[in-house]
Amino acid sequence: VQLQASGGGLVQAGGSLRLSCAASGRIISRYNMGWFRQAPGKEREFVATIRWSGSTYYADSVKDRFTISRDNAKNTVYLQMNSLKPEDTAVYYCAADRDLIGYYSDRTTYTYWGQGTQVTVSS
Repeated sequence: VQLQASGGGLVQAGGSLRLSCAASGRIISRYNMGWFRQAPGKEREFVATIRWSGSTYYADSVKDRFTISRDNAKNTVYLQMNSLKPEDTAVYYCAADRDLIGYYSDRTTYTYWGQGTQVTVSS
């Protein structure tokens, strides 16, 4: 599975962005998809996951502000980010795993990764 993340950019605090993760090489309808982020000098951290069944999970820091969704017909996963804060500034990565053996918030659980897209939130 090849993953291509896009949609990042510069936005003011309180604004919104929608990230996209386009998959190729496999049909991802039976894959579990996640978003992670990494700020400078910090570990890559969990943001959100959507299972192939449609169940969703979020980090506490983004709950009620971010929404993960998937369009299997387009082989694409989205991350709608609202009410953005400066602390959301990071490179955002999408990830995929067919079986998700392990904890969904653990980055080592995921087999496939995209290249990342930069999100910068100014105050």
